[in-house]
Amino acid sequence: MTSTVVRLHPGKDRSLRRWHPWVFAGAVESVRGAASAGDTVRVVASDGTFLAWGAYSPDSQIAVRIWSFMEQDVIDAEFFADRVRRAAASRSDLAGRTTAARLVFAESDHLPGVIVDRYGSVAVMELTWVGADRWRDAIADACLSLDGVTSVYERSDVEVRQREGLAERTGLLRGVEPPERVEVSEDGATYLVDVRSGHKTGFYLDQRESRSTVRALARGQKVLNVFAYTGAFSVAAWQGGASKVTTVDSSGPALRIAAENLAANGLPTGSLVEADAFTELRRLRDAGSTFDLVILDPPKLVHNKAQVERGARAYKDLNWLAFRLLSPGGMLLTFSCSGSVTPELHQKIVADAALDAARDAQVVGRLHQASDHPVLLSFPEAQYLKGLVCRVS
Repeated sequence: MTSTVVRLHPGKDRSLRRWHPWVFAGAVESVRGAASAGDTVRVVASDGTFLAWGAYSPDSQIAVRIWSFMEQDVIDAEFFADRVRRAAASRSDLAGRTTAARLVFAESDHLPGVIVDRYGSVAVMELTWVGADRWRDAIADACLSLDGVTSVYERSDVEVRQREGLAERTGLLRGVEPPERVEVSEDGATYLVDVRSGHKTGFYLDQRESRSTVRALARGQKVLNVFAYTGAFSVAAWQGGASKVTTVDSSGPALRIAAENLAANGLPTGSLVEADAFTELRRLRDAGSTFDLVILDPPKLVHNKAQVERGARAYKDLNWLAFRLLSPGGMLLTFSCSGSVTPELHQKIVADAALDAARDAQVVGRLHQASDHPVLLSFPEAQYLKGLVCRVS
């Protein structure tokens, strides 16, 4: 399969023996043979014992990401087709509930750097790493072969590709051009998705269970949805029987799709506010506004460990403002999608915000990424989304 062998320093093979899929550059003792970025390599222990097949990334801190720990595996187009089929099949339990799901979740589905989201008949593919990019055509072919898929659209337009020396890429890869808005259903609701230029691949699939929670809590409540994007939480709140919903986002195009989503479900528009979240929360506080249910789902405010302290201050400010806006007995649903912010740190940030806001609050629920974003036990880094349901006494 390959003539290139990556040998590890003595004692640096422990994580691979526990099936963790990364080899850091500092663990590499030698590279024997010619290997370009993205090439398949054989990873061995210091004594030559086979450990894994992976792809080489010489300019990255993560020198090798693992495709397989099975020596008999052959890393070819059929290997990727099989991995994509298996991952998609594992989401079959969602078929009666939604027409939108994450079919491939990178390392958790043993395909590092590969994201595939399905919206109806459209598969949206995101490749974040040089090894995945090498197998772009094979992965696209595998997606098109899935039952009911007629379009494969690429959204490899994430900044992390620059660290791998890769240009950003978007556009149709296979099949027919998708419509301007792809219509999907979830738990009886209709959503319109912009797969070409929407955030992530067009929709927050990871918040499916949280939308169900909002639907269950919203009856008769005055709801504030901040960082609303295309208004999925607002749709859930109205469907749950909210008395009023205010939808806040800084993106005008996102709010236009939010209005379309509300109209598609025959729901009131409510108040759509195009504004910076911090500014609008302060304006509402100064105006003496109160809400029974506040939803805070900010974008990733911490991208690495060096940003944790600054990001924690931003999260605290948001939650402090939210607590100040809650009526007695009100509920706060607050999230962080920053992997570097642990669940423990997130709860501490929220607790400090409640204390500074002089609000006595209880955690009455915990939220997390949906089941189509699984966490491989040997790769805990896949757990990134965490949420708290807090009740003010």
